[in-house]
Formats: sequence, structure tokens, C-alpha cells
Amino acid sequence: MISEAVRDLVQYGLDTGLLDEEDRYYARNQILRLLGLTEYEEPEEPEKKRSLEDILETLLDYAAENGLLEHDSVTYRDLFDTKLMNCLMPRPSEVSKRFRGLYEADPEAATRYFYKLSQDSDYIRRYRVCKDMKWVADTEYGALDVTVNLSKPEKDPRAIAAAKLAKQSGYPKCLLCVENVGYAGRADHPARDNHRIISLTMGREEFGFQYSPYVYYNEHCIVFNQKHVPMKIDRSTFVKLFDFVKQFPHYFLGSNADLPIVGGSILTHDHFQGGCYEFAMAKAPVEKELEFKGFEDVKAGIVKWPMSVIRLNGTDSGRIVDLADKILKAWRGYTDEAAFIFAETDGEPHNTITPIARMRDGRFEMDLVLRNNITTKEHPLGVYHPHERLHHIKKENIGLIEVMGLAVLPARLKEELALLAGYMTEGKDIRSSETIAKHADWVEEFLPKYKTVTEENVMDILKTEVGRVFAEVLEDAGVYKRTGEGRAAFLRFTDSVNG
Repeated sequence: MISEAVRDLVQYGLDTGLLDEEDRYYARNQILRLLGLTEYEEPEEPEKKRSLEDILETLLDYAAENGLLEHDSVTYRDLFDTKLMNCLMPRPSEVSKRFRGLYEADPEAATRYFYKLSQDSDYIRRYRVCKDMKWVADTEYGALDVTVNLSKPEKDPRAIAAAKLAKQSGYPKCLLCVENVGYAGRADHPARDNHRIISLTMGREEFGFQYSPYVYYNEHCIVFNQKHVPMKIDRSTFVKLFDFVKQFPHYFLGSNADLPIVGGSILTHDHFQGGCYEFAMAKAPVEKELEFKGFEDVKAGIVKWPMSVIRLNGTDSGRIVDLADKILKAWRGYTDEAAFIFAETDGEPHNTITPIARMRDGRFEMDLVLRNNITTKEHPLGVYHPHERLHHIKKENIGLIEVMGLAVLPARLKEELALLAGYMTEGKDIRSSETIAKHADWVEEFLPKYKTVTEENVMDILKTEVGRVFAEVLEDAGVYKRTGEGRAAFLRFTDSVNG
């Protein structure tokens, strides 16, 4: 069985193009070395090809049975199978050379190659990503994307314990650092033996281009500064965003905000997220045109979106950068007590922006999403953050991906929605279940809208209502509400930009 698995893994490398025929014996011997084997006899040809997940499972079972794993758990199996996959991988310089050769003829061909490599190498674990729950929910803001994230493995208690006992390492400094390429990993840091990046220049700085291992949408990429420097939104951010979309006009690129609560999960390392996907926010129309003095050549307007978005569009990216910088500086220092907008309290800054850049019909376009991270006793997690009544669905920060219209919801919801569906169709008391009691008020609120709830339609109902909750989450995160009072306050700010 083990010889068959070794043969199958090498053949997988050949079939996907990770290996050339000349690499066959080298790759085989590298795998044998990892497994502690010095003998091999070529098995007969298989009747049918096995999936990569199946091949790796056989090899990992062998490794566990023969003491090659510290523990037989998902954390240590992931560390080992990444080493196995590295036996099939081209060197980083070879990947870069192939990418640049394709790029010269067609940037889209280059990104397709690199995305496929990132999946074939198992850096993106397709067999886990495909388990994510995904659906589209129609709302007044368009079709919002919803995903329940199941592709991140659960934390292994033994790995957590081992990480606490282990000497704290400062290498790599974080999950985004360039030093992750080829890193073996440890209990508290994922293996990156099969990780590859492409170097890019943006705003005269060196960045690394890679794909997210959890791909929430098509060709979900991460572009990170090759220096470990913190997130910062300023004029240079806008320059970098447009430098990227000039190189990859089929991709968008955006940045999380640079303040806690409204920022991303890694504020300590400057990075962006992009990809080949059109989110609901990008499709949303401008509902109120704006004009900024001295920038009459730049089309501007307020977007019909639950959050507060100013869209800039023009043929000259430099002009959009100049106007975006002017808006950012105005927003950083803007206070409107009547609208509960405070630039700072006790010296702590609150105002920042989430920017997104793209090409639209040959023109440059940038969305500027106004953010504010102020907290109060009533809203300790943030005034412009999902409010407590919505925490049963979404409690986490609203980052770039959510801002654009894709809900990334916690894995717990898979079990909770399934349990909730059963209780609803059977007419059982939702409050009697400790697991789903938190959803009871929500269900009682929306249920009267539906004449019948059956096993056939209950999950569709729940998915629709989860989508509507996500729209409310984004409304909570919007600094200016979609009311007459809110719109007037929004216009007071845009007027202030004009002086």
C-alpha cells in the first residue's frame, strides 16, 4: 500500500505539471526519505487514479503508525503532508521565471498558472475549501455573498499545549512575512514548505504576491510588503493600489483599514487583498453624484450601499490619488458631534478609510469606505460594528471582504443552522436548546413572513434570513445611516472637503 501511495503521489505531480518526467526519480526518493524508507518496488499500474486527499491520507497513516508524527492530529498531519508536497514543488525562482514568461504575453495567463499551482501544490487545500457553505442572498443592496468558513482546521488541544510550552519564536515574525516561503512550520505556525510568492514593485516598494490558503472567492490573493511594517492608510496606499491594477487590470485590490475594530486581523504587517471577482459593492450604482472643487475631471458620487462609500472614477489615476488623499486627510480630522462622528477622543484617533481599486471599462476607479472605530459603554465593541442583537450570527470585525459584500461567518453556524432547521420544521422550542437558544428572538421575528416551513424550504429560508442579517451588519458598520438625517450628515462631510 505504501509503495502504491508513493507511486500515486509522484504521478499526481506529473499529471498536474508540478513535476517534469526528468524529476520522477528525484521526487520519489525525496518522499521515501521523509517516510524513512530505503527500499521501493514499482507497483502495477492502478485501475483508477486516486484523489490527492486519499493519497496523502494513506501516507499520513503510515507516518503515524511508524512514529514519524509527534502526535496523530490534524496539526501534525498538516505539518507532515506539507513536507510531502514539497517533494513535488519547483523552486521559488522557477515559479517566478515561469510566471514572468507567461506575464509578458498575457497577465491573465500568468495569474491562472500561479493560482492553479497554489491549488495543485495543496497550499490551497481544495478538499477543505469545498466544504465551506456558500450561498447568495438577495437584498435591497443586491446579491450578497455568504460563506460559513470550514476550511480552517480546528485548533488541536495538544498542539495548543505544545505551543504554550515551546520557546516563543520571532521567526517568521508573522504569517505574512516573506520568510514563510519554504518554512517547515511548528505547532503554533503552519507549514509553508509548498508556499511560493511572486515579487512585485508597488509605489517603489517591494511586495510579495500570493494566494490566500482559504480562498473566500475566485483567485483570492494577498499582496504583502516584503518588510514587516505595520498597516498604514495614506497617499502612498492609493498609489500602490493603482500600481497593482495597472499590472493586473483583471484584478481588484483593496486594503483593510489601519485601526483596531475596523481594521483587519493582521494590522502589524502592511498588506492588501484582491482577486478576480466582482463583489456586490462593485456592482452597486452611484445614487448621489458629487463634485469636488479642482477635480471636475474626476467623476465622484455616493454609492448605494449600507456602508458609507465615495466612488471616484477617471482616466488619470494620479488625479484620483490626489483627490482620495484630500478626502482621507479631511476625514482623519473630521468631527460632527450631531452625527456622533469624532476624529479622536483622549488622543486616540477614530477615523480612517478602507480603499478598493479596480479598472472599469478602461478607466480607473476607487471606492473609499469611511470607517470610525469609536466605542461606548452601550457598544463596547464599536458603535460602527455589528450590534449585539446580531452577534448570534456575526460578532467579528467587519474587514475588507465583508465591506465589499461577502459575509465570512463562523464555522459554528453549520451545526447551528442544521439544528435550527430541525427545530423549526418539528415545531420544537428553540429556547430549550442551549446551542441555538441565542437564535430564538431572530426566528420569532422573521417566521411570520412565511406561510409554511417544511423540510424542503427551511434551509432556503434560513439562508435568506442570514443574508438579511448580514445586510443589517453592514448597516451597523456604516458611519452614515441611510436616512434623511444620515444623508444630510454625509453631505456635510463632503462639503467640508470642498472647504
